Amino acid sequence: MTHNQNTITNHYQQLQSYERGLIMARQSDGWSCRRIARELHRNPSTISRELKRGTVRQIGANHKPFKAYFADTAQMVYDNHRTACHAVSWVLKAPEFFRQLVIELRRKPRVHSVDSFVHWFKMNQPELPCPSTPTVYRYVDDGRLELTNSGLPMKLRRRVKSSRNPHNRMNKHVLGQSIENRPTIANDRTEVGHWEGDLVKGKRVASEPAIMTLTERTSRYEIIVKIANYHAETCRQALQSVIDDYGSEHFKTVTFDNGSEFADLSQVTGTTVYFAHPYSPWERGTNENQNQLIREFIPKGRSMRSLTIVGIQAIQNALNQRPRRILGYQSAMDVLPDFD
Repeated sequence: MTHNQNTITNHYQQLQSYERGLIMARQSDGWSCRRIARELHRNPSTISRELKRGTVRQIGANHKPFKAYFADTAQMVYDNHRTACHAVSWVLKAPEFFRQLVIELRRKPRVHSVDSFVHWFKMNQPELPCPSTPTVYRYVDDGRLELTNSGLPMKLRRRVKSSRNPHNRMNKHVLGQSIENRPTIANDRTEVGHWEGDLVKGKRVASEPAIMTLTERTSRYEIIVKIANYHAETCRQALQSVIDDYGSEHFKTVTFDNGSEFADLSQVTGTTVYFAHPYSPWERGTNENQNQLIREFIPKGRSMRSLTIVGIQAIQNALNQRPRRILGYQSAMDVLPDFD
């Protein structure tokens, strides 16, 4: 069977000025659109639209109006349309958005990410133009804004996840109940009151201060507590104080990793502590993500001795007030308004 298939692509070209002159001449001679189209090797619809574009109303010698196509008029209309058809930069269309965006992302500590600010702006100032989140990131990459990628720490941390070795999931030492025994309702995030915890360290010296972070799995609510060191007894006392202060009814389960600093947490009362498998940080992914956000305010290698209660509260409020896509752009404080 013989196939006759034309693989040549016909690229469309705009009408040229000489073609408009020919259209004017042929139209005045009474040619039809189709006849003119065949001569110019154009689609009849192209000729029809061109005649409509360049036809103007005139007054004849007998003072009677008539319509005629003029090539110069059609060319002028075409040139004006081409001048106005290019895309206008969002920087020009939405100056107020970008002014506020720069202020919010430079705030210390900052509440918003790029994505959360885009949606906050749309909800609070719907009458003003607002670009999409990918557009803002593209403008940052292109250097069109006062912001740079170095000002977006999470953007620079993105990397391909390494493969997970199932042999690493075997507990090498048992600190308490395994995460495998954690209730299904905690795994499904269908109930508030199940937490993940860890330490965020400045200098990696056991006698240096650190902060204990607790993240509620459903609402992403964050509690941050400064501790004098990261000895096991200090961590136990810190977690017990948090549970006693907030009320044990808010802490159904808490999940930590298998670090030696958490060796005494099974002695904590008022909740049930579970331990993730070694080398499995994804089993506490909510808390790990929050800790990455905290690193924007507390870089690695910097001592926390000067970190005050006021500074810790400011960081905690910034995280709990941040609108999150996974919460429908509500904040943790919106989901748990009475927790404070």
